[in-house]
Amino acid sequence: MPRPRVHDEVLRQRLLALAGEKLSERGPEGVSLRALAQEAGTTTRAIYSLFGGREQLLRAVFDEAFARFGAHLAEVAGTGDPREDILRLGRAYRASALDDPHFYVVMFGSTPSGVKPGQRSQQRAADTFEPLRRSVERGMRQGVLRQDDPLRVATALWSAVHGLVSLELGGHLAVELGDPAEFFEASMRAALTGWEAD
Repeated sequence: MPRPRVHDEVLRQRLLALAGEKLSERGPEGVSLRALAQEAGTTTRAIYSLFGGREQLLRAVFDEAFARFGAHLAEVAGTGDPREDILRLGRAYRASALDDPHFYVVMFGSTPSGVKPGQRSQQRAADTFEPLRRSVERGMRQGVLRQDDPLRVATALWSAVHGLVSLELGGHLAVELGDPAEFFEASMRAALTGWEAD
């Protein structure tokens, strides 16, 4: 009697990465289980075995995207200096986007019609914002950042970092700006300076 084929975590991660690429490039219509299986060197049966079906696979892509993003942010150790912590979170945000550009597009691009992130993905998405919000609150308590609504300040800082990263990933930063990492760092510091206490 033949032994059942084992579908391991390596295959699961490969399928998630490939599906993330297709989803970010072509939307949900571009994710064909047959084509995905062929590209991954497996069968559609393996995809059904690992994920349950196409919709569950697409949800798993969202979940994986936020899990990877959250892991990058979780690696940022607090320094006790809220300004430095905010800068470190910004760098981790950029690193995550550069490491997993397709997952970044899945997370922050327009949610494709017919694809609804699951509850776990929605919670992970919300959780990724918390380290920044907490750092902003610490900065206000320590008198480093001016008093304002922490959510408002954290959102403004996130927007600056998000915009810079999106421009870089899209190839929209002018060559004349020089090294993207240096431009990102200078821009991030300028955005933070705007919220510092007088």
